[in-house]
Amino acid sequence: VQLQASGGGLVQAGGSLRLSCAASGISIRINVIVMGWYRQAPGKERELVAVITSGGITNYVDSVKGRFTISRDNAKNTVSLQMNSLKPEDTAVYYCNARYPGTVRNYWGQGTQVTVSS
Repeated sequence: VQLQASGGGLVQAGGSLRLSCAASGISIRINVIVMGWYRQAPGKERELVAVITSGGITNYVDSVKGRFTISRDNAKNTVSLQMNSLKPEDTAVYYCNARYPGTVRNYWGQGTQVTVSS
């Protein structure tokens, strides 16, 4: 299983970025798989940013609600994170995740750096 994240970069506060995660070795259309984006800022623990179930149910950390949107394209086997109105505190390495709840099957991508300048 591989999760290839892309789309990170440097952007000014108020700008937008779109992260993409291409999955291989699994089919994200399969029921029970939960896809998500996490982030880890320097000196901080990794935190959940957004998740989406196979049925399209989404959940976000409070700090990004109304600014970030997670979506999935089952045909392309990809999950995306549209990030708008970015803030300096959004600066972190963002990781794509795929997991089967209730099992040990939990996969991570390599991370992509997002830097928001003030």
